[in-house]
Amino acid sequence: MGEKDVAGLKHFKRLLPLLRTLRDCGRGRDTAGNRLLFMDEYCELVILALLNPMIHSLRTLQKTVGLDKVAKKLGIRRFSLGSFSESPRAFEPRRLKAVIDELAKDLRPLSKDPRLSELKHVLTLADSTILAALPRLARAAAGPEARYGTSRDGRPRYAWRLHTQFDLETFAPHRIDRTGARNAGENREHNVLRLHLEAGRCYVGDGGYADRTLFDDIVARGGSYVVRVREDSVFEVLEERLLSQEALDAGVVREAIVKLGGKDAGSMSHPVRVVAVQVEPHPRRTRTDPKKESDLILLVTCLGDLPAELVALIYRYRYTIELFFRFLKQLLGMRHLISQRQEGIDIQVYCAVIVCMLINLQTGRRPDKYTLLMVHWYQLGLAGERELIEHLNRPDNRGTKLRAKEELWKKLGY
Repeated sequence: MGEKDVAGLKHFKRLLPLLRTLRDCGRGRDTAGNRLLFMDEYCELVILALLNPMIHSLRTLQKTVGLDKVAKKLGIRRFSLGSFSESPRAFEPRRLKAVIDELAKDLRPLSKDPRLSELKHVLTLADSTILAALPRLARAAAGPEARYGTSRDGRPRYAWRLHTQFDLETFAPHRIDRTGARNAGENREHNVLRLHLEAGRCYVGDGGYADRTLFDDIVARGGSYVVRVREDSVFEVLEERLLSQEALDAGVVREAIVKLGGKDAGSMSHPVRVVAVQVEPHPRRTRTDPKKESDLILLVTCLGDLPAELVALIYRYRYTIELFFRFLKQLLGMRHLISQRQEGIDIQVYCAVIVCMLINLQTGRRPDKYTLLMVHWYQLGLAGERELIEHLNRPDNRGTKLRAKEELWKKLGY
């Protein structure tokens, strides 16, 4: 990577022609022919707000576009707050998926444990996160399905839930579906995932995806799964398996072929394997006294031939999606929604995904706090091209360092 690659921002330049294909979106509703803000320009403004640390509100974005230099570079004239807020109603957020698919063709796989090369399916992490919204608008759009809890003063909370399928290799979402925040009925996590299963993917999830019918559906679609279940789950042991030394070193304490649900449960279409992993419990944050989680993680999977230590390793990677949610909501500012309309929220989510992909394409590494800070500092003129290049060319040794640290603790007897 050289200076011309950073200064030219070639991948950002490639994005603009892709966005131009959205120019005709919503024109059919413009019978008066006086529309001045089009979908491609709206998306450019959202991406500008996500990438620039100085833009923290819609009014700040309006003033930024009012600067002659910015307006000339973007080709967007100053807009009114009313037109910006109302314009998403005429747009089609789903059309941004074509832009995402085009960028995804050039995404480079990021480094992961080489032992996982034995797995033929694409590791897909499944989880959901809450996006807070104005109660009046969320309630009007999603009804009671938008309510997900009660605040300390007794008022109901309303929000949206983003159901995400996350591709581990590229550190980019494969799919995001928005529903009301209430995790029940059709909006329950495993029911939303069931609607969008694909062949050739290994779905990794926590207890929210522990559903026997979902497991059958995944296998029927030609996929696989590694999902955590409750420690007190009921199952009938069909075969106990001996543990290898590698599995014991990874904390695995039990491996068995089981029938989920016990003797009286209906049969499943495939054999199920249970892998129990001993872990260090962590305190949970509660409003009252802190509680500790269990020191045992119980995993179920249909991967019958994969070594038990690799099943445990696959679930360990599940926490990568939590890092993505942190990047999305804290570093990219998705806690603050530019638009409270459903279409505007979808556009902002898709644009945030595009920003993640652009950082991956530009840097060749997963977007993290310091990489984003260096991009921000470069944009603000606080960091030079040489400093940015040095940061991007710095080798990513996090996996090597973590493995070395684990080996050191083992030698010390811990």
